[in-house]
Amino acid sequence: MESNSDLLPAIEIETGDKPDCAVIWLHGLGADGSDFVPVVPELGLPASLAVRFVFPHAPSIPITWNNGYVMPGWYDIYSLDEGRRHADEDGIRQTRDAVRSLIERENARGIPTERIVLAGFSQGGAIAYIAGLTHPDRLAGIIALSTYIAAPAMLEAERTPANATTPVFAAHGVEDEVVPPTLGTAARDMVAAFGNPVEWHAYRMPHSVCLEQIQQIGTWLTARFAD
Repeated sequence: MESNSDLLPAIEIETGDKPDCAVIWLHGLGADGSDFVPVVPELGLPASLAVRFVFPHAPSIPITWNNGYVMPGWYDIYSLDEGRRHADEDGIRQTRDAVRSLIERENARGIPTERIVLAGFSQGGAIAYIAGLTHPDRLAGIIALSTYIAAPAMLEAERTPANATTPVFAAHGVEDEVVPPTLGTAARDMVAAFGNPVEWHAYRMPHSVCLEQIQQIGTWLTARFAD
């Protein structure tokens, strides 16, 4: 169903009655919340686990790197110079605030923060890293797929003790030509250096997801919500 509020519009799927845990899953640049809806039944979650999946839609904004073309995005990308993404930190903060509002709504609906996972693909994964590791309350986990650290200095300065040991599932395609695998491994190494336990997977695929990956995410999620 579509949620109706002043929050980011989102598609919601519940895998059981009275969900007691949640996954907020952010799509990549140019996509929308429907992009990852099909993965839910492929995760192989146990029938006993009632999860609310929230797939928000990014607002449409001009992307400088893409000649100002207006498309769904979580923040502006200025350029891809020097082998990294030069991102709009104000935009990242605005989206982080919007994600925090989604977390607060789950809290209001009875799901504590420690039962919430932030997930994202590509640009959405960059938000999952920053919003998750800088969140004031401990999350159940972070899933970062085919992504990178969009604002390393910001993350270093604003990461919180609450999520200093929050587990991370990170994965990348070795044939990714959109977000080079080196950016994915650099993100992994940075987060691991913070002290977060990172479960890393590399797959022979382009800028995408694959069934093996989805099933491994399902196993990881089941473990997080069983804690």
